Amino acid sequence: NKMGTRSLTVFKESEGKEICVMYRQFDGYPSGHGLELANYLAGIKMVNGITPGTEKGAIANGMGCLAAQVIAHFKKGVGEIYIEPANTRDCGEEYIYTVSGVVGEEPEIIIADSEGKRFFQGFASDVKGQIESMDKDEEG
Repeated sequence: NKMGTRSLTVFKESEGKEICVMYRQFDGYPSGHGLELANYLAGIKMVNGITPGTEKGAIANGMGCLAAQVIAHFKKGVGEIYIEPANTRDCGEEYIYTVSGVVGEEPEIIIADSEGKRFFQGFASDVKGQIESMDKDEEG
């Protein structure tokens, strides 16, 4: 039973320039897409440059590399996940996830609604914890 909650995931360079937007048609609420995104990004380290001996694993060589990895992770076939140009908005989205990061750090996520009200913000690991504790509060 998929909920038709649309979301946009915005990928931003460290100086604030958007490079692309990922549109997701379903499960866009924080305990769905937000948690899945935070889980995927948690533990990834942003780097600047890779050499033949660079550890593969949980690194991203800049935001373009990270965006490509995230899109590859979510895209499972035809439909549901789409790449849109930078600065795309007004796609019926209820939530906007902004992913940014600086070299040497884990990516950061801001989760806001389409009006700009922020619900969560921080490094991916922290946002993951915030969403999980919110879910426990709602269940209890």
